Amino acid sequence: MTAETAGTAAVPITLLVVDDHPVVRDGLRGMFTSASGFEVLGEAANGVEAVDLVARLDPDVVLMDLRMPGGGGVDAIAELARRGARARVLVLTTYDTDSDTLPAIEAGATGYLLKDAPRDELFTAVRAAAEGRTVLSPAVASRLVARVRAPGNEPLSSREREVLALVARGTSNRDIAKELFISEATVKTHLTHVYGKLGVKDRAAAVSEAYRRGILG
Repeated sequence: MTAETAGTAAVPITLLVVDDHPVVRDGLRGMFTSASGFEVLGEAANGVEAVDLVARLDPDVVLMDLRMPGGGGVDAIAELARRGARARVLVLTTYDTDSDTLPAIEAGATGYLLKDAPRDELFTAVRAAAEGRTVLSPAVASRLVARVRAPGNEPLSSREREVLALVARGTSNRDIAKELFISEATVKTHLTHVYGKLGVKDRAAAVSEAYRRGILG
């Protein structure tokens, strides 16, 4: 045994497992207990319990599910960040939709893995999280990159909002030009920019998307 290995064994990475399914908690506890270099300090069935146990046990890493009755993972992550908890949170869930991944990462999660990740990948992720390094499953990383690159992330200018508001009232390009004291060609240019930013192809879709996003009230 090398000195490095001995050091790792002597100071294991401590874990808190948070999941509302007992079978999942048992499986994760067994997996990490059987591997060298890890110690499971406790388990929680929801986010509220997790916050309380983190305060009491001070783990290095929290394996956090997201959708749990009695207290979700995102709220727990945000509360741990608010309290300045030392623990790093590694989300481990079955959900990889934007509505799950983005709030969790914005709340302060260090990493995000899916439950179908191979055990070696999970071990590596926990070690990385303990060191404060960001860990994302390939599927989640791809979604985040796609979201950043996708149309619709650039805000509309004040003039583009004015044009869109008039379009929503059913105003023609010619009448929009008259009302805003610009040429009809300029109106068309603004609309082209609006379509690109909203990721749509026509006036009706632009208005619908603008209402959906709250751009038009």
